[in-house]
Amino acid sequence: MRYLAEPFILGALKRGRSVEQFLGPAGTPERPGVRWVEIRPAQGSYEVYLHAALDCEPLTCDLDSLPPLFDGEEEDFGLLLATTSEPLAAMHAAESQTGAALERWVNQSMTGDEYRDYVLAGRPATRPDDQSWPIPRSPAARSATAETISADGAR
Repeated sequence: MRYLAEPFILGALKRGRSVEQFLGPAGTPERPGVRWVEIRPAQGSYEVYLHAALDCEPLTCDLDSLPPLFDGEEEDFGLLLATTSEPLAAMHAAESQTGAALERWVNQSMTGDEYRDYVLAGRPATRPDDQSWPIPRSPAARSATAETISADGAR
């Protein structure tokens, strides 16, 4: 089973391990990208990062090896969205800002498998469960992934 149940998510975070979630397409048609959210334990707190990378390597399972979506970003990229003192609060912050879903968290680096599945499926407009890809909800998350969303929710 790929996805973690809530007790396993919380356990991983409390043991100092990151959890991640693939969020699907980002960028523009001219510069396509993908995005994912990470919750990372950090010195007694939990940080929520949104990552956006150029969708340019269909054979990789390592999203961290993809170049940043935007020119001029550092190699270790990601937008810090929130810092919390509790892992559950970090999960809620990730959900409220990025549209992440409780039932789709995976262990660190497993998002690469999600990306590979996405590429092999032909970069579909919906998730494998036929649900829409999450839409970033906070202004910072939207601008960080160059998401263009019309008033009716279409990309």
